[in-house]
Amino acid sequence: MAITFNQVNYEYDAKSMWSQAALQGVNLHLEPGILAGIAGATGSGKSTLLQMFNGILKPTSGTVQVLDVTLKGGEKAPKLHQLRKRVGLVFQFPEQQLFEDTVEKDLCFGPINFGYSMEEAKDRARRAMERMGLDLCLLSRNPFQLSGGQMRKVAIASVLAMDPEILVLDEPTATLDPVSRAELIQLLHRLCREDGRTVIMVTHRMDELLPFANQWIVLHEGRTVFQGTVKALVEQADRMESYGIAIPQSIRYWRALSKEFGWSEEDPCLSAEAMSKRIAQLVNSEDV
Repeated sequence: MAITFNQVNYEYDAKSMWSQAALQGVNLHLEPGILAGIAGATGSGKSTLLQMFNGILKPTSGTVQVLDVTLKGGEKAPKLHQLRKRVGLVFQFPEQQLFEDTVEKDLCFGPINFGYSMEEAKDRARRAMERMGLDLCLLSRNPFQLSGGQMRKVAIASVLAMDPEILVLDEPTATLDPVSRAELIQLLHRLCREDGRTVIMVTHRMDELLPFANQWIVLHEGRTVFQGTVKALVEQADRMESYGIAIPQSIRYWRALSKEFGWSEEDPCLSAEAMSKRIAQLVNSEDV
């Protein structure tokens, strides 16, 4: 089932004289089974938007439809227990939410809270570890003795253990080294491609997600100023700078090559590998 926001507004402290508009007239539509990237300058409303996907925040006005649950501004929210099982939210620096003395206990906490038996919880923990590319021998380890990259994966696995249909992540690669960032993005892409899971990710490093995301949403001052494919994003890249977003280097390179060699009608190659392959094909063609 799809995700739809219709004229969604959200105000912090809405009933006080200190109310602050965080989202204004947000409209968006996401089909299931896609990898979507969300970008925007600091304070554009990205984190507020994410917390609406599983009902942590409810709209001040407008309508949010997530799976088969509808949240309407000004109306009492339906029971959200099942929605929060189906929509997993991974906050920024999720490893700060780890608290048990073993990885297995941390991963079992969510499933047990949702009514699964200990044996079922342990099975879900093992499967989540495998999906995140983590060795099962780490289950008995203290999470705080792991590397930063391993801790981040364990924290994401703790949400994945509940087997959500939608996985929502707030800048999951923040503070990781380049190798760990690339590995994590590949894993998230695999969750989408192989499991058919919807993955929605806020990022301030658009370059690392550009080759993988099916859809992009750009926020500016609480409004959706862009939603579309990567190709559409490339075509409208100049607009992004006016919203405080630097045009990613891969888009700059692709646009320069497209202009030089007449590739403007093609789908953009935005990874180093894809771009190198396209240039090699050009060099080896008879037209050069």
